[in-house]
Amino acid sequence: MSDTLRDVRLTAIRYAGQRVNVYELTPLDGRPAEHLGPGTHVDVELADGLLRQYSLAELRDDAWVVAVQHERASRGGSSHLHERARVGDRLRAGAPRNHFPLDEGAGHSVFIAGGIGITPMLPMIERLAARGASWELHYAWRAGSVPFERVLRRHGARVTLAVRDAPGYRRLEIEQLVADAPAGSTFYCCGPEPMLASFQAATQGLSEGRARVEHFAAAAPIAAEGGFVVALAKLGREFAITPGQTILEALLDHGIDAPHSCQQGICGACETRVLEGVPDHRDGILTPRERDSNTTMMICCSGSLTPRLVLDR
Repeated sequence: MSDTLRDVRLTAIRYAGQRVNVYELTPLDGRPAEHLGPGTHVDVELADGLLRQYSLAELRDDAWVVAVQHERASRGGSSHLHERARVGDRLRAGAPRNHFPLDEGAGHSVFIAGGIGITPMLPMIERLAARGASWELHYAWRAGSVPFERVLRRHGARVTLAVRDAPGYRRLEIEQLVADAPAGSTFYCCGPEPMLASFQAATQGLSEGRARVEHFAAAAPIAAEGGFVVALAKLGREFAITPGQTILEALLDHGIDAPHSCQQGICGACETRVLEGVPDHRDGILTPRERDSNTTMMICCSGSLTPRLVLDR
């Protein structure tokens, strides 16, 4: 688990929309709440060691501000915050990372969001609006009050809302949005997996870096088939990965400390350099080019396509 978590106080809870609350987490050590620009997410440790990753809805140096949707099929994080968390609670948070960075120099930016996927895009559009840059946002929401609607409406025609129960509702046609965008646009997408799949299909012909996605869940099943050997170059140790076991779990079982957090391949905490072998990539972070280079991998979810894998540990 990450060793950079810091004690924080839950200093505010605000309603943002249908089943969405905003939580302000203020560090107790007096140091700033660091971030890495728009697209940053932080780890939040809840009760009983439950660790979740949440994107920053605002960029502030006095608090980490996250938005959380109450999921019907919650794995524990959203239900804890919505049902049990109270202002004044003491939690732990930190370890900011950013695998969904904003290209502030793009000629035009197109943002496509669904559900709670709007969260990382809020600081992005605020940054671009302040710079007078060219951008547009298309946001799909299933029904009820739209999260951050007042903030979004402030940007006028730059924002298109597709709310299923609203008059005149029209479904977002992602392929058409990509086709209609100005030449050289950079595209961003965050939302449910079907939306991300449509986005990736529509943007697959674009050059590296022009189509960026953020996953809130594992992009592929975790590699736990085993049947290969992992060698740790610096420690001079190696051991077999058995069926039902991930590389990360094997390291921890052998008493080897390895940074980790989500264990789904979406946070980047366990990223490790590969010295030999070919990983079986299952993460939702690396770009196709980064995967093809086979120079790094997420050991919490990825396996090996070769009998032996040598890691820089």
